Amino acid sequence: MLIYADGSALSRSLTGDAESASWLRWATEHADQIVTSPLALTEVRRVADPLGPVAREKARALARSVTVIRFSDQSLRSATVAASVLPPFAAIHLGIALTRVEIGAIATYDKLLAQVAALHQLAVVAPGRPRNWWL
Repeated sequence: MLIYADGSALSRSLTGDAESASWLRWATEHADQIVTSPLALTEVRRVADPLGPVAREKARALARSVTVIRFSDQSLRSATVAASVLPPFAAIHLGIALTRVEIGAIATYDKLLAQVAALHQLAVVAPGRPRNWWL
C-alpha cells in the first residue's frame, strides 16, 4: 500500500515544531511507501522559502528523494467534486489519493482534508497527533 503525503505532512521535514521528530521518524520507516505530487512539493518549497537556505536545501533534497506521481484527468475530475467541501489544493490532493488504487492512506495535518479522506475510506496518517485527531 502506498501513502500519499500532502504538503502539510512533507513540510514537517523542515520545521522544528513538536510534530517534526515524529514525522521524520515515521517517514524514514515508510520511505518506500510515500508518494506525493508536484503540488505538494510546491507547498513544501513555499514553507521553506522564509525559513532560509538550510530549509530550502532540505526541500530540494526531499523533492529528489520522494516518488512523485503526476496528476491524471481522473484525479482532477475527483478534485472538482471534492472542491465543494475542500479548498482547491486539498481537493487536488484528495483527488490524486482517491484515483490511484495502490494508495490506501493519506498523510496530512490538514483537519478538513483528513475528515474528508476518512469519509472516503482512506487511512489518515499524522505522526505526532493522537488517533482520530480530526474528529
